[in-house]
Amino acid sequence: MIDNQVKSDIDRLWLDFSTGGISNSLVIIEQISLLMFARLLDMEEAQHEKNALCPGESPHHLFRVDQQTLRWKNWSRMSDGEAMLKFVRDEVLPHLRILGGKKFTFGEYMKNVSLQISKASLLVSVVEQIEKLPLDNSDTQGDLYEYLLSKLTTAGIHGQFRTPHHIIKLMVELIDPKPSETIGDPACGTAGFLVAVMEYLRKSYPARESIETLESGSKSHSGDQLELNQEHIQHGMFHGFDFDATMLRLAAMNLMLHGVENPDLHYMDTLSKEFPEKFPAIADGDKGGLDIILSNPPFKGTLAEDVHPSLLKIVQTRKSELLFVVLILRMLKSGGRSATIVPDGVLFGSSKAHLAVREYLLDHNQLEGVISLPSGVFRSFAGLSTAILVFTKGGRSQDVFFYDAQADGLSQQEMGQENADNDLSDVLIQYRRWRNGESDFTDRTAKAFKVSAADIRAHNFELSINRYRETMHQEVKCEEPKVILARMRTLEAEIQRDMAELEAMLR
Repeated sequence: MIDNQVKSDIDRLWLDFSTGGISNSLVIIEQISLLMFARLLDMEEAQHEKNALCPGESPHHLFRVDQQTLRWKNWSRMSDGEAMLKFVRDEVLPHLRILGGKKFTFGEYMKNVSLQISKASLLVSVVEQIEKLPLDNSDTQGDLYEYLLSKLTTAGIHGQFRTPHHIIKLMVELIDPKPSETIGDPACGTAGFLVAVMEYLRKSYPARESIETLESGSKSHSGDQLELNQEHIQHGMFHGFDFDATMLRLAAMNLMLHGVENPDLHYMDTLSKEFPEKFPAIADGDKGGLDIILSNPPFKGTLAEDVHPSLLKIVQTRKSELLFVVLILRMLKSGGRSATIVPDGVLFGSSKAHLAVREYLLDHNQLEGVISLPSGVFRSFAGLSTAILVFTKGGRSQDVFFYDAQADGLSQQEMGQENADNDLSDVLIQYRRWRNGESDFTDRTAKAFKVSAADIRAHNFELSINRYRETMHQEVKCEEPKVILARMRTLEAEIQRDMAELEAMLR
């Protein structure tokens, strides 16, 4: 966790941009990421210089001898702000575009990025603030960037909004990813789900704890699984797609600062015809597919054209929220699992397309859970009701777990302010109890209960929790009207007497 001083430094950095004439939060984070990347490359070069002790080995790794002036440590100390601005714009940025892609995925998405800072005084101030940030501390890098991203209130060009971290964390815990699995998000945004998986793995597989004695007598550490899968984690585990280049830049930086330097990120509309043609091993579960998909696809309405025919075979629609559900099932390998956020319309919409998607989920796959989220979870869509669908590809649904989460532990008046009402931890507890068969979950008056697939079919495949939840009615006994009227007359008489006494005292 970062301390209050680091948060204060980031707040100051943000304020510098706002007062300097740049108010769009996407642009601010993009520009900060760009300058952070320049500093990180310099730090990488400095570390290589320390390690280059073998005779004949060049101490220069990312910057040649004639390129040393392009390093952060040199140009960031320029006393002339106008000279610094011109040098960064005309010399440093072009070099970073070429250099970045050699080692970090972030560099691949710098091709079209430009320096949006036009005031020399702003650049000098921002550089000074970034110099203060503890980017050399791997334990706080990720938290630092997460705090920066928490300020993201502006939507992407396609309407994407950041999913709250506590909701992402719950979804990752529901799915319980393993170090050897592959994880993807077809609309990754800033890679919040992929980052959360990395955090979950580090927490679940600590490096030198939970020592177990095997039958052979050898020792095994839970963290060994992470170590043994490092190549896979760095190059084959994480797959993200988005058709907003700015989002991909933020996603790449986010993952890099969380220890994943080369995730598989691509600029792509995953609903398009082009997606399975370019990425057949990921787009088609029959040819490969992914073990896990975690996603909150954008609810952007109706698509005009270019939807892949394989999706339209299952559901004849142009509505993105329905197509993404089918796409995710298509991308999963057999037995693969997903937790996906959908708007409530997917659960109870009455069109043929809505029915087709729900029938496909229930009868051709295993729908595990429907978790209704509080309507205030997404502050950018204050009135939007959403739910988490948890499902596994293949098979056929039997019973479905329902949970009515009425509070997420944050004030709906001011998101980010904690309060005592929080159902999310109980969601995980009850879901695991249900999966382990620890309770029958037949009480439909409770927050958590199960519904049979047969019952759901009988109700037109509707998945709205209100369709199945039962409400306890308490009989309220009221007095006879004559008795109430008599009491009212008695009270009125008492009032009249009291008023008469008051009038007598005033004479």
